[in-house]
Amino acid sequence: MASVSVAPSSQKISQIKSKLLNPALTSHFMIYLGLPRDQQGFRQYMAENALVLDQDRLQLSCCDASLPGSSLATTELKNDFTGSTERHAYRRIYQDRIDLTFYCDAEQYMPIRFFESWMKFIMNESGSNGVSKENYSYRVKYPNQYKGCGLEVTKFEKNINQKSSVVPLTYKFVNVFPVAITSMPVSYDASSLLKCTVSMNYTRYFIGPGGSNEVSSSSSLTGGPSNPFNSFTNDLGLNLNLPKYDSETNFFNPAGQASFNFNQAFNSGLSSFLQ
Repeated sequence: MASVSVAPSSQKISQIKSKLLNPALTSHFMIYLGLPRDQQGFRQYMAENALVLDQDRLQLSCCDASLPGSSLATTELKNDFTGSTERHAYRRIYQDRIDLTFYCDAEQYMPIRFFESWMKFIMNESGSNGVSKENYSYRVKYPNQYKGCGLEVTKFEKNINQKSSVVPLTYKFVNVFPVAITSMPVSYDASSLLKCTVSMNYTRYFIGPGGSNEVSSSSSLTGGPSNPFNSFTNDLGLNLNLPKYDSETNFFNPAGQASFNFNQAFNSGLSSFLQ
């Protein structure tokens, strides 16, 4: 089949602007983080660490994430054509982890306590097992108990509800669990925000759809009439009662979570949240 060449042609400035001057920004994203499959057992470990979990607040405090990457493993064929080396794909290789960074709140250091509880839960490090003793030993739980019910990273833009053509990008991770918590230096030098960085392992990821028919249980936290974000979200057509996540269908609604985030930011005093 003959190749088709495209001759260069002139374009108007308006055409170039419409194609190039609408780039995606890195600061508009959100995550959903599910609990381990054995939720009842995990909650006992959260209680041991004096953690009162606010899942929406934990997700909102994620200030740094990354869209995952993957590669294809290839095999070489050298003898089919003289002087030519061909490569054919035979396997897809996923990165072994994703790093998430969270702002730590000053009330109970929720991200630290949450992921410490999860790692203790994996290793069965309960206080009743004598974890403080010299001859302490442990027995790791089965993977189907400690692996998470879901991790999602959704990339969207501010004009998600202004244009019907804007489609959020949602990465869904399978079989996630924490494998490392980065050390967090504290110092008498100039103060800075305390952040907790966690590495999550996963089996694979896929790009999934969004949307849900379940009414959000957090709609009562969306703020009152005095909230200036209400008028902003109304101008964008955002429904503050949109659902965020449906655990049965594993569908995620970015618009519902975004409207919740707007109001959480207002209630936290983050006046520059939309800037």
